[in-house]
Amino acid sequence: MEKLQFYPIDITYKVIENKPVIHLFGRTIGNKQICVVDDSFSPYFYVSLKDDDAIEEFVEKIKQIRLEEKDHVAEVTGTEVLDKKFLGKSKKAIKVHVKMPSDIPSIRGVIKDWYVVESTNEYDVPFVRRYLIDKNITPLTLTDIEGDFAKMRCRVPVFRIDKIEQARTGTIEKPRVLAFDIEVYNPHGKRFSPQNDPIIMISFYGEDFKKVVTWKRFKTELDYVEFVDGEAELINSFKKAIDKYKPDIITGYFSDGFDLPYLITRAKKYDISLDIGLDYSELRLKKRTNSVAQVNGIIHVDVFKFISKVMGRSMDTETYSLRKVSAELLNDNKKDVDIDSLAHVWDSKPEELGVFCEYNLHDSYLTYELCCKIMPNIKELVKIIGLPINDLSRMGFSQLVEWYVMKNLKEFNEIAPNKPNYYEVSERREKTYKGAFVYKPEPGLFENIAVFDFRSLYPTLIASHNIGLSTLNCECCRDTAKPVPVEEGRYWFCKKTKGFIPKLVENLITRRMRIKEMLKDNKDDVLLQARSEILKLLANSFYGYLGFFGSRWYSIECANSVTAYGRHYITQVINRAEPEGFKVLYGDTDSVFLALQDKTEDEAKAFVEKINSELPGLMELEFENFFKRGIFVSAKEGSYGAKKKYALVDSNGVMKIRGFETIRGNWSPVAKETQEKVLGIILRENDVDKALEYVREVVNNLKLKKIAKSKVILHTQLQKELNEYVAIAPHVAVARILRARGHDVGAGSRIEFVVVPGKGIIRDRAKLPEETDDYDADYYINNQVIPAVERIFNVLGFEKAELTGEKKQSRLESFF
Repeated sequence: MEKLQFYPIDITYKVIENKPVIHLFGRTIGNKQICVVDDSFSPYFYVSLKDDDAIEEFVEKIKQIRLEEKDHVAEVTGTEVLDKKFLGKSKKAIKVHVKMPSDIPSIRGVIKDWYVVESTNEYDVPFVRRYLIDKNITPLTLTDIEGDFAKMRCRVPVFRIDKIEQARTGTIEKPRVLAFDIEVYNPHGKRFSPQNDPIIMISFYGEDFKKVVTWKRFKTELDYVEFVDGEAELINSFKKAIDKYKPDIITGYFSDGFDLPYLITRAKKYDISLDIGLDYSELRLKKRTNSVAQVNGIIHVDVFKFISKVMGRSMDTETYSLRKVSAELLNDNKKDVDIDSLAHVWDSKPEELGVFCEYNLHDSYLTYELCCKIMPNIKELVKIIGLPINDLSRMGFSQLVEWYVMKNLKEFNEIAPNKPNYYEVSERREKTYKGAFVYKPEPGLFENIAVFDFRSLYPTLIASHNIGLSTLNCECCRDTAKPVPVEEGRYWFCKKTKGFIPKLVENLITRRMRIKEMLKDNKDDVLLQARSEILKLLANSFYGYLGFFGSRWYSIECANSVTAYGRHYITQVINRAEPEGFKVLYGDTDSVFLALQDKTEDEAKAFVEKINSELPGLMELEFENFFKRGIFVSAKEGSYGAKKKYALVDSNGVMKIRGFETIRGNWSPVAKETQEKVLGIILRENDVDKALEYVREVVNNLKLKKIAKSKVILHTQLQKELNEYVAIAPHVAVARILRARGHDVGAGSRIEFVVVPGKGIIRDRAKLPEETDDYDADYYINNQVIPAVERIFNVLGFEKAELTGEKKQSRLESFF
């Protein structure tokens, strides 16, 4: 028997001789690929009975079940009676073992309606995830194995194990990544037809590896271009590149949705088997809400999916195109090529194909760099959640929370509740509860502002007030617990026993606090930064998960309690600030803005320290920053200020802007730039008159057409499919023109257009940017620039006519 150490990377299972066999693919510490197989693990689920006295009879009865399946007999292979907990309450549970994972739904289907059965649980946990959880194996983490090498058909050595144990914390440092990108023949512009249009280029980029394969020959000095004799050979080159490079990860950008489905479709045309799996299995496409491409032994990372699902909240970009994401994360960009003309060049000007090869390779390069950039985040997510990259890179926040809880259930000896059925989901969707508190701001320009916010408010509330299903309305605290400050109903949370969900959230918070301390001395440590970000993401997602209609641990009472306590504490701070001599300017969810007036910064900090001395558990009101000036604008209706719409500047001249058009995508660049410039002049220089003159200058330059066309292009995203629109807005009209010309536009497409001079409604004057060099100055003045700054000047005493110079200044000061 041999002992080895390896890093598990991918996991699957196969049925071999009517037995499920786990296959763990990874790399040894000697950097050799390996397949580790384990046939010792059996699938199971839990059964709870209404009467524990009936357990013995029930066990004997289920042992008699025999179900004829297609290739075997489904039966119970063993049972264990265990002392478990369900939502914190002790109970007996029968662990029912079966032969095959597919036998679980069959056996459960027979017994679930028996009168004696109270519930069946964890029957829907995928077999490979169950293995990882029960064996305490975390992918990418160094693992000890004992066993012997075996002969099995596989591209890598196979090691059959008798023992597996993960006693180390070290993770694989640098998985081997290969990025790829395809270009297809596109005679219809952006509308692609996998059934009809061939792949004409494919590029690869990895460490010391770059290649573009195409099947139309042309003279070129690009040494990375390889010519083949047709599309079939090009598809085979995809297989050869993977076999030669031996990646742990293949990565693309929107490769789940485009590149790999397209490649699979074209391979079928030539009867080519894409058997690139390490076990010679084929690349497969799982059809879910969105397609997922997978291959055994090699992780497929769709960078687009991970960034849009997991990292998007912390990014500035409003669209997750490769161009925008690369610009923000890499400070790099796609090459500027008219990709819509590729088919024409392919047919008529092959000598110009070189620029498209460069474009194709650069897309793979950007994808490779992005994958490497986000790899620390992915690795930390794997370490914390405990699932393979294939699964985690496509999960939303609710799934991440759920599987984090599932991984840790063993620590609390808990059984998971079931997912809600269709009727339960429908019922939950109907329920609502009161959200966060907002103290509406007073419109105006203010100086010397202190901003404080509760650190991780909702997670610390869950941890500090022991909020969870297992602690809700406990009998032991019925007469002594202080009820949650909600307007409807009466409920409370246990004060004696900490619930497992509050414990999990508290663990995330305290771990992140330690990481942040470490980062003070290691600011450039990307792994620590990634760990901090992932811990924050998970902790902040728990509140939403408790109120999510599809969650296992759903509780509207818990979600309602979180927001109720949030309102309670922010109101408490606001009510105590005025008597202390501060002026409350604004409050929202977890933040409060105080004008110092005659108070000093030290006195503001002392006030916060007094608040913190009375807060429970992990709750803490933190100092965010002092701002020398800030402006709050009026709401569209009413005398109050608009919530979540303000701009501040600190003592270093750094502006914090929230809710203004400068961060929204459906405004023209000239409107955004004008607004940001106006805010900068007012806040940094405190010169309102200079800001007014600047606006008048922009208005005049628009009238004289001195503003470049690029500054008036509008970008608007289609929120639904074109045939679903009843009212035809300008961007919809332009989208219909694009559709008529063969472009593939639909929900999610961003449409660019310019409003040109002329008569008639706006939609009739919306043109594609490349079709005009003119624009309607009056439209951009009255519908873009002025609306972008009007409310800023309104709170300073200016009327709309003064902004365009049509009326002289009429503020109060002008009368003195």
